Amino acid sequence: MRALTWHGKHDIRCDTVPDPEIEHPRDAIIKMSACAICGSDLHLFDGFMPTMESGDIMGHEFMGEVVEVGTANNALKIGDRIVVPFTIACGECDQCKRSNFSVCERSNRNRPMQEKLFGHGTAGLFGYSHLTGGYSGGQAEYVRVPFADTTHIKVPDNLSDEQVLFLGDIFPTGWQAAVQCDIEPTDTVAIWGAGPVGQMTIRSAFLLGAKQVVCIDRVPERLAMARAGGAITINFDEESVVDRLNELTQGKGPEKCIDAVGMEAHATRSIDSMIDRAKQAVMLESDRPHVLREMIYVCRPAGTLSIPGVYGGMVDKIPFGVAMNKGLTFRMGQTHVNRWSGDLLRRIEEGQIDPSFVITHSVSMEEGPGMYETFREKRDGCIKVVIKP
Repeated sequence: MRALTWHGKHDIRCDTVPDPEIEHPRDAIIKMSACAICGSDLHLFDGFMPTMESGDIMGHEFMGEVVEVGTANNALKIGDRIVVPFTIACGECDQCKRSNFSVCERSNRNRPMQEKLFGHGTAGLFGYSHLTGGYSGGQAEYVRVPFADTTHIKVPDNLSDEQVLFLGDIFPTGWQAAVQCDIEPTDTVAIWGAGPVGQMTIRSAFLLGAKQVVCIDRVPERLAMARAGGAITINFDEESVVDRLNELTQGKGPEKCIDAVGMEAHATRSIDSMIDRAKQAVMLESDRPHVLREMIYVCRPAGTLSIPGVYGGMVDKIPFGVAMNKGLTFRMGQTHVNRWSGDLLRRIEEGQIDPSFVITHSVSMEEGPGMYETFREKRDGCIKVVIKP
């Protein structure tokens, strides 16, 4: 079969690789009908995530038709149309029983490796390094889904792939980011990053009743899409984020701040961002947390910081004393996809939101490697890439 594979920094290839096989009775094999390139994939593309190996299959946002089912999998049958959550969940451990699916205690088959770095293991993830289980990703013609009887979302035939594909990652990620804020009707919600997750977060914040949503980015096409979703926008290359947010909140600051950027913040003019880039270049720091620092500074006292953006390792110069004295609440984590999928599917079916609005490019598998570069450099108005086999 064809698949997009990692061969090093900035080296993604469309290779011919062996077809997957059933390895456990709870497995299923799906024929992929649509997948996407996620902003988190760019951290692998840029070489920031450890334990990637040459030939690893990329991708964690995908869906398709079930073509083979393990003998112990009674939840699926051949022909079922499913979206696959990027977080692999056993459904039986203590964390899964609490709906904390992204920290499943059983699905990461390389858990001992991760425990050495994190203290405890988290869930296995598709296509996201051997630290999270070394599972083949979904940017392939066929995909093996472990724990498939619980790691799936059945979708109806009357909805297109484009409408439901993002139930596997960016839609519930944006939703969880907003839910973690406990949004009140009087709240201003500030969102850093107008990429795909940021766009879903904007819509989620409004669905949850936010009075005002402000989005910070610098890419014109992304800012235009944010405004189309009802957000006030700030171009950080053209004006002070802190000054503008204070102006919009009468000097009090936003009650809720969301980091939809993560470890590769692209600010270049601030002193802290320059230091981050220098330290990262000589391996003294793994992540660039400019957004996190700025949120701590501008957030209203007693406010909440929600962090769906991915961080991979060590961050420096975090003003933790400021956060403590302002009484800020931090909520973060990978997404508990299955916790939200039923409600979000209902909202799509009822027409409250059509997540396909975010798609700007639809390409073939062979075009996938080139689209990684296009997406990273934000060329050609690229915001979200869907790949069809």
